[in-house]
Amino acid sequence: MGALQAQSAKAITATETPQAKEERLKWWTNARFGMFIHWGLYASAARHEWVQSREKMDAEQYRKYFEVFNPDMYDPKEWVRKAKEAGMKYVVITTKHHEGFCLWDSKYTDYKATNTPIGKDLLKPFVEELRSQGLKVGFYYSLIDWHHPDFPIDRIHPLSQAKNIEELNQKRDIKKYQQYLKNQVTELLTNYGKIDLIFYDYSYPGVNGKGKDDWDSQALLALTRKLQPNIIVNDRLDLNNTPTGWDYKTPEQFMPTKWPTVNGVQVPWETCQTFSGSWGYFRDEYSWKSNRQLIAMLIETVSKGGNLLLNVGPTARGMFDDRADERLEGIGKWMKYNSRAIYGCTQAPETFEKPANCLLTYNEKTKRLYIHVLQWPFKSLHLKNFKDKFSYAQLLNDGSEIKFKQDIKPGGHTTEMVSENDVILELPVQAPNTEIPVIELFLK
Repeated sequence: MGALQAQSAKAITATETPQAKEERLKWWTNARFGMFIHWGLYASAARHEWVQSREKMDAEQYRKYFEVFNPDMYDPKEWVRKAKEAGMKYVVITTKHHEGFCLWDSKYTDYKATNTPIGKDLLKPFVEELRSQGLKVGFYYSLIDWHHPDFPIDRIHPLSQAKNIEELNQKRDIKKYQQYLKNQVTELLTNYGKIDLIFYDYSYPGVNGKGKDDWDSQALLALTRKLQPNIIVNDRLDLNNTPTGWDYKTPEQFMPTKWPTVNGVQVPWETCQTFSGSWGYFRDEYSWKSNRQLIAMLIETVSKGGNLLLNVGPTARGMFDDRADERLEGIGKWMKYNSRAIYGCTQAPETFEKPANCLLTYNEKTKRLYIHVLQWPFKSLHLKNFKDKFSYAQLLNDGSEIKFKQDIKPGGHTTEMVSENDVILELPVQAPNTEIPVIELFLK
């Protein structure tokens, strides 16, 4: 890409109004829930996607995984079906992770799926299946590449403990590697039709690290937007100080205490989370979150105006772990009845005070407020200062009416005491048979 082209693409993005950006991100904001897929050679090791770096394997030691990689049970249709039935609206898949292995038939490397025993492009049929089943297409692409001969050894490289790093790095040319990045991104954003989202990963500037100058991030971003003008781009190119350098923030493996802001303004955000402690398939990882924890995580994310990207790490044979299947099914069962408390929803206006042991989500378009009851109370739920704010209440899972009382006058010892503007929802003693019950209020 020439300098004039890059400058032109940058100018187009710089002139985008906040309203235009909001419209470009609208599908993603409404979706709220997506699947992350980390899949590569590390699935054969089955002990973390960073196994090559953690165990300081050189290219020769790591190559055994390349030589045996044969996901003979890979069925893209099943993968997409499971994502869809769990209620996910988009999928982001690792086209290339830090190990440098490519799922597609890149003409710029031999380190790709077509040269393993499986012998075929694994990305193309997956993209086609996403479109067939109506899900948006997202690509993860690692800026890091531990396999590439021109990628300089740094503090997280598998060879970081080698005694001759200086000598090895003399033969590595970051400029050549920058071109490699652009060549592969061009393939991904040209050969697979419309790509809705790209997740670049990641920058680590500072001593013996890498950042925007190493990746040539400005030019890479300009190329990205030129090839796919409507694409949504995350915030890991080390361009955080430029308003056009990212579309959304990506807190990873933690829940923000509130809606993230930049210069005091709330910004689009998405938290990426795992079922357990790793992203790639980890056979012996046992810190798996329960269905209830994962559903609560989704609700809390939306209650703070964000998206949840929940990760699956398929096995080396191309299957989802039984534990992952169990959780996807559990989330899907809840979403079947409660998805309208998630899709198109966001943080509730400050005028609605959150009841004890509850989370709130709100749909501005339909004027519905959703109370997600984390701990089912006995008999009643107090809504402070909700008087005259809603006309009807129901349990979302079955659409059954919930009666409510307001203008409650002090009485005897069996009368609940509330403030003048409060409302009491009269709940059944037994909680609905769902992981987290949801109450839908029709606002006035």
